[in-house]
Amino acid sequence: MSQSPAVAAGTRIGHVHLKVADLDRALGFYCGVLGFELMQRMGSGAAFISAGGYHHHIGLNTWESKGGSPPPPDATGLFHTAILYPTRPALADALHRVLTAGIALDGASDHGVSEALYLRDPDQNGVELYWDRPREQWPFGPDGKLAMFTKRLDVEALLKQREA
Repeated sequence: MSQSPAVAAGTRIGHVHLKVADLDRALGFYCGVLGFELMQRMGSGAAFISAGGYHHHIGLNTWESKGGSPPPPDATGLFHTAILYPTRPALADALHRVLTAGIALDGASDHGVSEALYLRDPDQNGVELYWDRPREQWPFGPDGKLAMFTKRLDVEALLKQREA
Protein backbone atom coordinates (compact mmCIF):
# COMPACT_ATOMS: atom_id res chain seq x y z
CA MET A 1 0.00 0.00 0.00
CA SER A 2 1.43 3.40 -0.97
CA GLN A 3 1.81 6.10 1.66
CA SER A 4 -0.56 9.05 1.23
CA PRO A 5 0.41 12.53 2.36
CA ALA A 6 -0.38 13.19 6.03
CA VAL A 7 -3.62 14.96 6.91
CA ALA A 8 -3.19 18.66 7.80
CA ALA A 9 -1.92 19.15 11.37
CA GLY A 10 -4.90 21.27 12.50
CA THR A 11 -7.51 18.71 11.46
CA ARG A 12 -9.93 17.67 14.24
CA ILE A 13 -13.08 15.63 14.59
CA GLY A 14 -15.73 18.36 14.55
CA HIS A 15 -18.78 16.52 15.86
CA VAL A 16 -20.46 13.17 16.19
CA HIS A 17 -24.05 12.44 15.20
CA LEU A 18 -25.75 9.60 17.07
CA LYS A 19 -28.87 7.65 16.20
CA VAL A 20 -31.05 7.37 19.31
CA ALA A 21 -34.37 5.68 20.10
CA ASP A 22 -35.82 8.45 22.27
CA LEU A 23 -34.68 12.06 21.84
CA ASP A 24 -35.90 13.28 25.23
CA ARG A 25 -34.15 10.40 27.01
CA ALA A 26 -30.91 11.13 25.13
CA LEU A 27 -31.16 14.84 25.99
CA GLY A 28 -31.72 13.89 29.64
CA PHE A 29 -28.37 12.11 29.60
CA TYR A 30 -26.24 14.44 27.48
CA CYS A 31 -27.71 17.73 28.77
CA GLY A 32 -29.19 16.74 32.13
CA VAL A 33 -26.34 14.54 33.38
CA LEU A 34 -23.25 15.59 31.41
CA GLY A 35 -24.25 19.26 31.18
CA PHE A 36 -24.15 19.92 27.43
CA GLU A 37 -26.20 22.90 26.21
CA LEU A 38 -29.10 22.43 23.80
CA MET A 39 -28.34 24.63 20.80
CA GLN A 40 -31.23 23.66 18.52
CA ARG A 41 -34.05 21.15 18.53
CA MET A 42 -35.91 20.03 15.45
CA GLY A 43 -39.14 18.66 16.93
CA SER A 44 -38.91 15.06 18.07
CA GLY A 45 -36.50 14.20 15.25
CA ALA A 46 -33.18 15.80 16.11
CA ALA A 47 -31.26 17.99 18.52
CA PHE A 48 -27.85 19.63 18.45
CA ILE A 49 -25.90 20.10 21.67
CA SER A 50 -22.67 21.82 22.57
CA ALA A 51 -20.10 22.75 25.16
CA GLY A 52 -19.27 26.45 25.32
CA GLY A 53 -21.67 27.73 22.67
CA TYR A 54 -20.22 25.95 19.61
CA HIS A 55 -22.96 25.18 17.04
CA HIS A 56 -22.82 21.51 18.00
CA HIS A 57 -20.44 18.89 19.24
CA ILE A 58 -23.07 16.14 19.30
CA GLY A 59 -26.05 15.67 17.05
CA LEU A 60 -28.81 13.34 18.23
CA ASN A 61 -31.48 12.05 15.88
CA THR A 62 -34.34 9.56 15.65
CA TRP A 63 -34.65 9.73 11.85
CA GLU A 64 -33.89 6.02 11.36
CA SER A 65 -33.94 4.80 14.95
CA LYS A 66 -37.06 6.04 16.81
CA GLY A 67 -38.08 3.30 19.26
CA GLY A 68 -35.22 1.14 18.01
CA SER A 69 -32.90 -1.09 19.97
CA PRO A 70 -29.11 -1.03 20.21
CA PRO A 71 -27.05 -3.08 17.76
CA PRO A 72 -25.84 -6.45 19.06
CA PRO A 73 -22.38 -6.49 20.66
CA ASP A 74 -20.84 -8.43 17.76
CA ALA A 75 -21.92 -5.86 15.12
CA THR A 76 -19.74 -3.25 13.48
CA GLY A 77 -20.27 0.42 14.27
CA LEU A 78 -19.11 3.13 16.61
CA PHE A 79 -17.16 1.78 19.61
CA HIS A 80 -17.49 5.00 21.63
CA THR A 81 -17.72 8.74 21.45
CA ALA A 82 -14.85 10.37 23.35
CA ILE A 83 -15.56 13.63 25.14
CA LEU A 84 -12.38 15.57 26.01
CA TYR A 85 -12.47 17.69 29.18
CA PRO A 86 -10.01 20.57 29.52
CA THR A 87 -8.74 19.71 33.03
CA ARG A 88 -8.60 16.88 35.55
CA PRO A 89 -11.01 18.76 37.90
CA ALA A 90 -13.49 19.09 35.01
CA LEU A 91 -13.28 15.32 34.44
CA ALA A 92 -13.77 14.80 38.18
CA ASP A 93 -16.93 16.93 37.99
CA ALA A 94 -18.20 14.79 35.10
CA LEU A 95 -17.54 11.66 37.17
CA HIS A 96 -19.49 13.17 40.07
CA ARG A 97 -22.42 13.96 37.74
CA VAL A 98 -22.45 10.42 36.35
CA LEU A 99 -22.28 8.75 39.76
CA THR A 100 -24.93 11.10 41.21
CA ALA A 101 -27.25 10.11 38.35
CA GLY A 102 -26.75 6.44 39.28
CA ILE A 103 -24.99 5.58 36.03
CA ALA A 104 -22.51 2.73 36.28
CA LEU A 105 -19.04 2.94 34.82
CA ASP A 106 -17.91 0.20 32.44
CA GLY A 107 -14.32 1.06 33.32
CA ALA A 108 -11.82 3.70 34.38
CA SER A 109 -8.28 3.74 32.97
CA ASP A 110 -5.02 5.63 33.14
CA HIS A 111 -3.45 5.51 29.68
CA GLY A 112 -0.36 7.54 30.52
CA VAL A 113 -1.34 10.26 28.06
CA SER A 114 -4.83 10.55 29.52
CA GLU A 115 -7.25 9.44 32.22
CA ALA A 116 -10.53 8.02 30.98
CA LEU A 117 -13.94 6.93 32.22
CA TYR A 118 -16.05 4.53 30.16
CA LEU A 119 -19.83 4.22 30.31
CA ARG A 120 -22.94 3.80 28.17
CA ASP A 121 -25.60 6.33 27.22
CA PRO A 122 -29.30 5.34 27.43
CA ASP A 123 -29.11 3.85 23.90
CA GLN A 124 -26.08 1.76 24.89
CA ASN A 125 -23.69 3.87 22.81
CA GLY A 126 -20.22 3.76 24.31
CA VAL A 127 -19.07 7.05 25.85
CA GLU A 128 -15.54 7.90 26.96
CA LEU A 129 -15.04 10.92 29.24
CA TYR A 130 -11.37 11.87 29.46
CA TRP A 131 -8.72 14.55 29.89
CA ASP A 132 -5.27 14.64 28.31
CA ARG A 133 -2.20 15.12 30.42
CA PRO A 134 0.18 17.82 29.19
CA ARG A 135 2.43 16.44 26.44
CA GLU A 136 5.54 16.82 28.61
CA GLN A 137 4.02 14.22 31.00
CA TRP A 138 3.31 11.61 28.30
CA PRO A 139 5.25 8.34 28.56
CA PHE A 140 7.87 7.79 25.88
CA GLY A 141 10.09 4.75 25.46
CA PRO A 142 13.88 4.77 25.14
CA ASP A 143 13.40 4.89 21.35
CA GLY A 144 11.47 8.17 21.69
CA LYS A 145 8.18 6.60 20.60
CA LEU A 146 4.97 7.11 22.51
CA ALA A 147 4.47 4.31 25.07
CA MET A 148 0.81 4.44 26.08
CA PHE A 149 -0.50 1.85 28.53
CA THR A 150 -3.68 0.89 30.33
CA LYS A 151 -3.73 0.81 34.14
CA ARG A 152 -6.58 1.02 36.61
CA LEU A 153 -7.61 4.61 37.35
CA ASP A 154 -8.15 5.50 41.01
CA VAL A 155 -11.63 7.06 40.74
CA GLU A 156 -11.68 8.04 44.43
CA ALA A 157 -8.51 10.09 43.96
CA LEU A 158 -10.02 11.61 40.82
CA LEU A 159 -13.18 12.65 42.70
CA LYS A 160 -11.01 14.51 45.23
CA GLN A 161 -9.80 16.73 42.33
CA ARG A 162 -13.32 18.04 41.69
CA GLU A 163 -13.63 21.83 41.56
CA ALA A 164 -15.92 23.12 44.29
